[in-house]
This record gives sequence, C-alpha cells and structure tokens, in this order.
Amino acid sequence: MATEPAIDPWSALLEQGRADGRLVRSAREGPGAATFADPPAELHADVRAALARAGIERLYSHQEQALLAAWAGPTIVTTGTASGKSLCFNLPTLDVLCRDAHARALYLYPTKALAQDQARALAAFGLGERVRPAIYDGDTPRETRAQIRRRANVVLSNPDMLHVGILPNHAAWGTLLSNLAVVVVDEAHVYRGVFGSHVANVLRRLRRIAAAYGTRPRFVLASATIANPLELAERLTGLEDVNVIEQDGSPAPRRQIAMWNPPLTDEALGLRRSAIGEAAELVAQLVRADARAICFIKSRRAVELLTRLVQEELKDEPNDLAELVVPYRAGYTPQQRRELEGRLMRGELRAVITTDALELGIDIGELDAAVVVTFPGTVASLRQMWGRAGRRGRGLALYLAGEDALDQFFCRHPEEFLQRPVEAAILDHESPQIQLAHLLCAAFEGPLSGADAEFLGPRWEAAAEQLAGRGELRRRRDGAFVPRHAGEYPAAAVSLRSASLESFAIVDVSSGELLGTTEAARAHTTVHQGAIYMHLGRSYEVQELDIERRRALVAPFTGDWYTQPKRETDTAIERLLDRRELFGVTLSFGEVSVTDTVLAYQRRRWADHAQLDLVTLDLPQTSFATQALWYELDVETLQREIPLEELLGALHATEHAQIAVLPLIAMCDRWDIGGLSTNLHPQTGGPTIFIYDGHPGGVGLTRAAFLRFEELCRDAHRLIAECPCRAGCPSCVQSPKCGNLNEPLSKLGARLLLAGMLGVVGDSEADPGVRKTSIC
Repeated sequence: MATEPAIDPWSALLEQGRADGRLVRSAREGPGAATFADPPAELHADVRAALARAGIERLYSHQEQALLAAWAGPTIVTTGTASGKSLCFNLPTLDVLCRDAHARALYLYPTKALAQDQARALAAFGLGERVRPAIYDGDTPRETRAQIRRRANVVLSNPDMLHVGILPNHAAWGTLLSNLAVVVVDEAHVYRGVFGSHVANVLRRLRRIAAAYGTRPRFVLASATIANPLELAERLTGLEDVNVIEQDGSPAPRRQIAMWNPPLTDEALGLRRSAIGEAAELVAQLVRADARAICFIKSRRAVELLTRLVQEELKDEPNDLAELVVPYRAGYTPQQRRELEGRLMRGELRAVITTDALELGIDIGELDAAVVVTFPGTVASLRQMWGRAGRRGRGLALYLAGEDALDQFFCRHPEEFLQRPVEAAILDHESPQIQLAHLLCAAFEGPLSGADAEFLGPRWEAAAEQLAGRGELRRRRDGAFVPRHAGEYPAAAVSLRSASLESFAIVDVSSGELLGTTEAARAHTTVHQGAIYMHLGRSYEVQELDIERRRALVAPFTGDWYTQPKRETDTAIERLLDRRELFGVTLSFGEVSVTDTVLAYQRRRWADHAQLDLVTLDLPQTSFATQALWYELDVETLQREIPLEELLGALHATEHAQIAVLPLIAMCDRWDIGGLSTNLHPQTGGPTIFIYDGHPGGVGLTRAAFLRFEELCRDAHRLIAECPCRAGCPSCVQSPKCGNLNEPLSKLGARLLLAGMLGVVGDSEADPGVRKTSIC
C-alpha cells in the first residue's frame, strides 16, 4: 500500500507518535508574509546608507513604527522571536549618534552573551568613529574601564553593573550621564518578580541621576510577547504615555507545533517514562533525519546528562553524528562560548542541548527544530523558545511534557494550551524591603529631596522616614535625607536577585569561590547542613550552615539523590488590605508574617524519587513579612461534604493544587509561592488556607491571585478532577517543595471541596476507590 512521502525531516517521527499516543496534539502555523515600509526620509542619511550596505532596502512595518515612536517618546516593542527587534532600538540610537557627536547611549541586557552579540551588530553597521560600542560588565578588565568611560558612546552593560558600578560612582561617569540621549532595555520581559522589582528601582535611580546631570534620555524597551507590555514598561521605568508597538511585520515561517507526552509506566501511581530519556530519543531521531535542532531543558546537570544520552543513541551512526551534538550552558569560559556560537552560526553542528541561556535573542543562525523539555514556567518563554525553530522557512516546535502538575494539565487540555494567551509580567517597585534598600542607595548617590517624587514616586518620603527611624538616614535642616553613616556603600549589600537585605553567602570549600547568596529567610530550607544545593545546574552538598557568620560551606556533589526539607510553618495576619465574599468563603488579601522551623530533611533518589532516609535538624526559627491571600471555610459545610479524618488532607491538597496552577495567572514559578493550610487557625477561628509570596515583602503575585481567585479555583479543580491517578501524584496534588513532605493529602477531599465552592454538580460521584489519604 502506497504511503504519502514524508515532506519534512520530522514527519516520520510525528506519525510514530500519533500511532502510539505520545503525540497529544499537532497544529500548524504560518507561513505569513512580511509587511514592509520604507525607511523614513528623516532618518540620517548615513544610517540609511548603512542599511543599504547591509542589503536592507526596506524595513518591516513594526521597525518603521518603532523608529517613529522612539523619536516621539518612551517606547516598548513586543513582537515575536527573530522579528528584528534589535533594529527597532538601533535605528533611533544610530540616528542620534550621527546627528550629535557628543551624544551617548546605554544598552542594558540581562546576560553578558546578549551584550556581546549586540556589540558585534552595532559595529557591523560600519559607521566608523561615530559609533563606538564597548561592553562594561564584571568581566571588563580594570585597565580598560577608564578608557571606556571617556571614549565609548554606546555602553553595553547589565542592571547589576548599573546598580553597583555606575550609579554609585556617577562622578566618574559624568561624560556619559551629561550626554545620555538613549537608554535601551532589551529582553524586558525578563524583569519581573523580585528581579524586575529591583530593576524598576535601578532605572528610577538612573533617571534621577541623569536629570541631575541635565539629561532626560529616551527609553526604548524590547520584549517578547507578553500580556501587559504597557504596564510592564511603565512600572519598570516610572514613565507614563509609553508607546506600544506590537503588530509584527516580519515574515512567519511554516511551523509544525507538537505536544508530546511520555507514555505511562504505572497508571495507578501516575508515573510516566522519564522526560530526559524521551527527549534523548526524539533529538537523536531529528539528527538522523538531517534536521538541525535545539533542545531546551531546565538545569545544567540535565543538559550534560541529555547530551550524553543523545550521543549514546548516535554512537553507531556514520559521519560521526554523535560528535555534532553539543551542550551549551552557563559556566563556560567566554572563549568556549564564542567557539560554540561560531560553530552554530556556521552550521557545523546538528544539535545543541541548552538551558535557557539561548532562550534570549542571541543570534545562533538557522535551526529547523526546537524541543522544549517540560514547561519552562511561562507560555511567553515557551513561545520564545519555539521561535528558534523555522529560521529556514519551515520548522518543528515540540513541547515534551514532564510529570509535573502543569505539564499534565496542559496535556489534558491541548487545544486550550495552544490558544492560551501569554501571561502578564508582574513586579512591584514599592515592595517595602526592595524600595527601602534602593532609597538608601539613592541617598548615597545624592541627597533625597521633594523634587525626587518625579522619579521615586509620591510615597518615597514616607519610606525615607522609615529609614530615618531605623537610623540609616538622617534629615538635614533643609529637609533633604542623607545617609547617616557616610562611609558605607549600600549598593554592595543589595543583590538584585533577592528581596531581602539579609543574606547568607554560599562558599565552595573546594575552591574558595563565592557561588552566590541566598535570602536569610530561605537559608534554613535551602542550605541547611546536608542539603543538596543547585547552582547553575551543578550540585553541591552543604557541609556546614554557619548561622553566626551567615555563610553556607558547600562542596561539589556527584551522588544520585536530592533533599527535601521538612518544616513547620505558622502564619500570623498582620494587616488586612482587601476582602470579599464568594464561593461561600471569606477571601482576604493582606500582609502576614511567616515563621518557619526546619525540623528535618528527606533524602530522595533522583531516578524514582524514592525516600532513602530522614535526617533530623536542630535549627532556630526564621520569620519574614510578606503578602498573602487567605480564605476561611465554613466548618459545618465542610463536614457535610468531607469526612472529618479527611479534612486536613483535603485542605492541604487544595492548597497544593492552587499553588501549582498559580503560574497560569502570573509569570512566576511555584517555588516563588508558599502556602499553609490548617483546620483551625488561631486568628480566623476555623479552617483556613493561606497562599503567600515566598519572597520577603512580596512582589504582587498573590495580589494577582486574589483578583483572579475564581480562575484559580476553576483551574485547581480541573487539575485534580481530570488526573487519572487514584490517590494523588506529582501531576495533581503532590508538591516537590512541600514542607510536610506531602503528608497528609486527600485528593478526593480536595476535589469535593473545590467542587462545592464552584457549585460543580455530580463531582461527588468520583471513584470511591480514591477515598483515602495520600501519603508519599
């Protein structure tokens, strides 16, 4: 019998998946024609000539619109991957540099590789001495820094260097600041949550210092597609009336979309084949079929393991195919990274296995297929990764699900998933601990006065009074606030990745290297003695947690287990900010204090998550203030629906399910969220579930959940009701971060509780075989 010939390198692979059920859903998108526009006549003649030399006779429509918008005011461009966003901010920058020999521009990138990529792109315009780009980051040799400050008219840096190196030393940067015409913030969607809340404060400090030097630079932001580009731009910069460019004029390739679910190995327990093993098979098949592929996976350890598995699959293939599969991750030297990027650009490699290091807009040439192993946390990130595929006019974008709750939720609703809008990027520059830290930095950079409301917001003075009350600022006779301790350097104490000023250093005892820091509020759960700590994908075992010296001493670890802390958590309601009645519960939002005591930790084997042992710990309590939502349930109603012995397990499982689906509402990870469920809370007097921001002070995540609580409950109910397991599994109510080690849990109880709240009829007819508490 004749069969239709495979027209794409992946056609046979998809047919195989369709036949055995692993291919959950496939769809096609594109191709789409480009929309063009002529470069504006007002664009400087030398820039137009540079475009012509590069073979660019016409612009995409969004590039032309972005140029006109950037001339008019602050602008954010949010179009797809490979849509030419760089030209959207390069053209207005080059235009002003060609018109004004004294003008300066500052480009901010979240990664060093992106800055290096853009420096090459700027130099390629061939505008000679009029465009003098230079990278200024932690790797910049000290002997060249003074020359960069004097000579470069495009400084490419990152928010961390701006925060700790440029703003506190603004006197040395007088030439840049007094001529600053353009500030570019690329990959703006990365700046969300704690990191985004810090960067929003850093950009306000930049605007304030630039104004002190007599400049008001234009801001141009570029972002992947997100739900709230205008809000993000305004919250990041503090500016109003931002222009939004979101109609993509670039051509869209013909792209095949595939959702892939590894087969079940134990239906009762909900266990599936390892996502890494499945990914190795898929990537090897793509390489054999002559497709150039990129595969994204979350950790550096997983990158190395998956690369080895793919190479093992290909070891007997001719033409040394196994040697053309390479890993790409953080931790390489700059020379190693450049060599790999060059081989990718030249088409010498057949597959690259990477963390999200290549999610962002680094130019690595033309690829056919993009495989994303497990949900990367947001639809926005997933679509950006998928955008790597099809740069030769056709492509495969494949999402390979894991056993996590969200992965399996999506596999049960593939149509909804494929049509799901991208999320909103949430940040809060006035998160108390973050804002206070940056006010102290701003006061170091120059006295705080009434005129600063334009940059720091209308409530900055109340926050400054708090700092004065703590003895960190003092008020002069003229009303200005200045540091009380003149010799201190506050920026050095503020990490842009942490919501807390108090932190623990993490030191590798084998090399003496400072790996990083962790918030004091999280140290006991993440770096207690015996904990397995992950840094840039590499595993370390904590040898000692020195509480007095605020440091954790770690050593490289190659074992086959991970650790999970067992802790006792209490929440105290400090301040009620909002309240409403719905679904028969009292729903509240406000400020709480969270107190944790880490009692012990479990060691679990990586391969099957089996418990190896439980080790007790003796650690003091820790506490932090944050934001939370909580809801109080009527005990009589609950007891009519749920047996008393199931009640605590039902509350606990409901909390887990709601935390699992909260990332569908806000761009966050479940590790950014904490929870507590109790059948009797001392302040509410009854059964209560708390869901709180896991970072001190909070950054608005649970506020978003409070406002969209109905959606949170519906998604959590569907997650539980549709999972085929009998008594709870990692795909529904079990959590990898549960402080009670997933005890007790009642899947049926949670299902009945949420069905009762939502008024779902008939859900009590669930399989009676699941009426028991799940303990894992």
